[in-house]
Amino acid sequence: MADDQDKDSKTELPSEKKMSDAIEKGNVPFSREVTVFASTFAIYIFIVFFLPSGFAQLTEALKDVFEQPEAWKLGTSTDVVALILHVFASAGALLIPFFVLLMVFGIGSAVLQNLPAMVLDRIQPKFNRISPVSGFTRIYGTPGLVEFAKSVFKIVIVSLIIVLVLWNDYFESLDAMFSEPETILARMSNDMNQIMIVLLFSTALVAVADFFWTRYHWHDELRMTKQEVKEEMKQSQGDPIVKARLRSIARDRARRRMISSVPRATLVIANPTHFAVALRYVREEGDAPVVVAKGQDLVALKIRSLAEENGIPVFEDPPLARSMFAQVSVDSVIPPVFYKAVAELIHRIYATRRNG
Repeated sequence: MADDQDKDSKTELPSEKKMSDAIEKGNVPFSREVTVFASTFAIYIFIVFFLPSGFAQLTEALKDVFEQPEAWKLGTSTDVVALILHVFASAGALLIPFFVLLMVFGIGSAVLQNLPAMVLDRIQPKFNRISPVSGFTRIYGTPGLVEFAKSVFKIVIVSLIIVLVLWNDYFESLDAMFSEPETILARMSNDMNQIMIVLLFSTALVAVADFFWTRYHWHDELRMTKQEVKEEMKQSQGDPIVKARLRSIARDRARRRMISSVPRATLVIANPTHFAVALRYVREEGDAPVVVAKGQDLVALKIRSLAEENGIPVFEDPPLARSMFAQVSVDSVIPPVFYKAVAELIHRIYATRRNG
């Protein structure tokens, strides 16, 4: 009951991170039926291209042994080894292509579905694999029923199709049993080709259906609950509360660093209490004034207070203060639009100093 409730609560599609984590742990969609089709195709290629010539070579080798036994002396162990090597060489020429094709097509079908990767987690012992409850769920759950349906299709349907295909040749096959060996082999080869074609077509249908089913089932098993989505968002983007706290700390540090630059200012433009912009202008440092600090409300009052403590002139010009506060950032040169207004204030400072 708990598993059903947990399944029902997984209403969200799996995220990219959830799928990539599953792949890293070796949990990938894999269709065994694709491998079965590849192996069947390899057998068909062997029967069509390799079996006739290989079987002919093996027949000739056995014919030499049975028709001319006097040519093969078995007096010593060397003679026995020579005979065995002769027979096994012909049998190997027949069987080696068979095993090579099975291996190549089997590995190729697995690689095409998923790239190979070393995953130690897959070989670690897990107790749920020997749990009777988990085993019962695997057998009688949805995956088990799907596997049962595939088995029924392969056994019943494929057998039925093969019977229907060979039914017309039934009596001819019986007559061929009393013919020459060459005729029997030719008849068997023809029937085997028909059977393999039916098997290829049937396994191809099952493989295509199973390929899409395994991916759908894998994707469905990775679905997430709303809580899992929230937790993953926190892990990937950070806890919103922590992020807000970090932003607050960063703003405080930047504000303290900015306030510490006020004593270096040349003048402060204020509005008289709501905005304050501190500018520094030294001809040797640059051609235009630079904003070293700016603030609003309490920060503006703090800038103005520090300026007065350090003997920095404070000019009250509400329109200019508001405009510069909105358009200029800290540690930036003022735009040309403010050159004239600021130049007049700096001229007044220099004039006051000369008169003083």
